[in-house]
This record gives sequence, C-alpha cells and structure tokens, in this order.
Amino acid sequence: MLYRTLADLVAVIHLAFILFVLLGALLLLRWPKVMWLHLPAAIWGVLIEFAGLFCPLTRVENWLLRKAGESGYSGGFMAHYIFAVIYPAGLTRGMEVVLGLIVLALNVGLYVKVLR
Repeated sequence: MLYRTLADLVAVIHLAFILFVLLGALLLLRWPKVMWLHLPAAIWGVLIEFAGLFCPLTRVENWLLRKAGESGYSGGFMAHYIFAVIYPAGLTRGMEVVLGLIVLALNVGLYVKVLR
C-alpha cells in the first residue's frame, strides 16, 4: 500500500510539473523571478517531447507501481483521472512533437509578453 500511495503522490507531482511547464509563464506576469524556475522546466518539457525521452518521474512512478505489485497505470481514481491525462491512450510520436510545439509556442508567446 505504501508503494501505491507513493506512486500516486509522484503522479500528482508529475501532473503539477506538466501544468507548470505549460502554464508557468503566466506566473511571470505577477512574479517575474519565477522565470528562473520556469525556463529550465519549460526547456526540459520541450526537450522531452522533441527527443521522445521519458521523464525521470515516469520511471519513478513505474518502479513504485511494480514494487506495489502492479504492472501499469490501471485501476483507482489516480489511474483514471491523473495517469490518463499524463499518458493518453494512442499517443504517437508525431503527437508528442505537436505537444512540444504547443508548449514551445505558448511559452515563447508568454515570455515575449512578459519581457516587453
């Protein structure tokens, strides 16, 4: 049960990080110093999508799930609502690149607005 709870906690942190990558530049409108946290996170998020890499949080989630006796993201509230958002079914390599472009365009647009 402990490993499953930890896997759920990592999934929530993972989702929060993804949301920060996507929308964190909005925080710059109010707190410009957040840029020093957001910029590396946004670069990491774009690189993950463009290079087709796995985020280390994904590996941690899977390791914890295996330790909990599970083989993947199935069952329960977290799997249904959180894991499905992070890992949608049918996600192709091309879709990952498009997601990377969306993240890049969104953040460049917000940074241009903030830096003006």
